[in-house]
Amino acid sequence: MGAKNQQAESLNQEMAAGNRKSLGRLVRLAILLLCMGVVSFAGLVGYVCYQEVHVPPPSDYDSMIVLGAQVLPSGEPSVQLRWRLDKALVMYGRHPCPIVTCGARGGNEPDAEGKVMRELLIKDGLPPDQIIAETGSEDTRDNIRNAWSILSKLGRERPLIVTSDYHLPRALAIAADLDVPTQGIGSLCRNGLEYWAKNHFREALAWVKYWGIKHLGLRL
Repeated sequence: MGAKNQQAESLNQEMAAGNRKSLGRLVRLAILLLCMGVVSFAGLVGYVCYQEVHVPPPSDYDSMIVLGAQVLPSGEPSVQLRWRLDKALVMYGRHPCPIVTCGARGGNEPDAEGKVMRELLIKDGLPPDQIIAETGSEDTRDNIRNAWSILSKLGRERPLIVTSDYHLPRALAIAADLDVPTQGIGSLCRNGLEYWAKNHFREALAWVKYWGIKHLGLRL
């Protein structure tokens, strides 16, 4: 009986040692995968930053597409949207032309983004007959597609996309996928590190979604 107990105890010890080794391998693998994920995500954020500072400066545009962003429940524009509108005002001052403001009504928004943006630009002094509100689109692809449909009927051929700097490269990539001959300019994201990080991290994930839809045919 003593020999059997010793054999059983030895076997249990071997099994415990094997389990510890397996657990150790799993922990090392998890750490490795986590590090790879962090490095990959950091690379994506770097890609976003690189792309946004390498957009060619615009020239010779004959119209503008201003992409929507959140409207606050009070009816005031979010910080991001205000920056986009300010950039549109600057570009209109350089070259007056028709503007399409884009965006449907989202949750907790008092009205469609495109409509609110149009009203704000008119308040800022732009002529009402130069601004068209597009209120049926809920994402960047639809924004650009619907705005281009409006502008092409007006005989416009060289629209300028106005959006946030971090969002601009992906917007231009989507426009190219739709065969829309655009150029673009971005409003600076300049409201502190936390705001910068939040938007750039989110945009990095948006590129993953874009590539998944474009190259893998995923429905995301």
